[in-house]
Amino acid sequence: MFALPPDLTALLARCVAGRAHLPAEGTTVYRAAHLTETGGLFTLDVAGDAGMLSLYAELDPAAEQTLAQAGAQAAGLAGVYLKRRPVEARHEANVNREYLSPPDPVWGEARPEVVGLEAGVPFLIRPGADLSTGLFTDARPARAFVRSAGAARVLNTFAYTCGFGLSAALGGAAVVKNVDLSRKVLAWGQENYALSGLPAPDTDFLYGDVFDWFTRLRKRGDLFDLVVLDPPSFARGKSGVWRSERDYARLSALAAGVTGPGGRVLALVNHAGVSAAAFNRMALAGFTQAGRRARPEARLGAGADYPGAGHLKVVCWALD
Repeated sequence: MFALPPDLTALLARCVAGRAHLPAEGTTVYRAAHLTETGGLFTLDVAGDAGMLSLYAELDPAAEQTLAQAGAQAAGLAGVYLKRRPVEARHEANVNREYLSPPDPVWGEARPEVVGLEAGVPFLIRPGADLSTGLFTDARPARAFVRSAGAARVLNTFAYTCGFGLSAALGGAAVVKNVDLSRKVLAWGQENYALSGLPAPDTDFLYGDVFDWFTRLRKRGDLFDLVVLDPPSFARGKSGVWRSERDYARLSALAAGVTGPGGRVLALVNHAGVSAAAFNRMALAGFTQAGRRARPEARLGAGADYPGAGHLKVVCWALD
């Protein structure tokens, strides 16, 4: 068992104070305390008046309660949900989702659904739903980039709850296609569209394997001005086992096949073990394999609420 920091109250107060500018800018869903600030022990995420406390080391139940209450008091939260994220999860933890992400708050009032804002844009957050609660806040700068990109036709792959697709639509894109293997998260994405008053026809939310959809879209002759690649680090699917540190070139090659002349590919990798240089090499190798020349147009990372974070790399590639 690990012990809580002796200066826990002061530590959390400093962390929260360092994010005071975010609510003032219309962002109420963000990371209030990051691993680099807590000695690798925990993170605290905020969505409205709900908190999500992620533990990266084992604490006894009393310490979990103490930490949750301290986080709630520091950030002014009504309730806090617990997420256990062991580095090497035991088999019991892997099969028992309620152990990893209890559906009820560990402290305070229940908030089954919260509408959080990102630069004024509403997103539906479900704090007790699972380990992933509806929005990956580290990608906030990348979503802002997509909204400002001015692309007319956008393909958003591994869409999850469609944050990138929504950003593109709010930025004026005429066509946005969101692709994901889960009908549940695509429906969640449609709810996010509705919160912003945007139409969300089923034809814009494509269910199925992303790799299959790349093939289908290319055969149909569909081309896009911007393709967003935000894959998981690891996944199993019909096309086999995907590992971002090994397979990204295959993905960027497929993306090139549906990117129109002069279009762009926004490539993300969320993996601390993949260096920026290795990520660039893999993406570029895929574009070359597809017969396309590419140059990096912009490089992004996580937001300021992730100080010292090196896990997320984002590169916008301009293709010939």
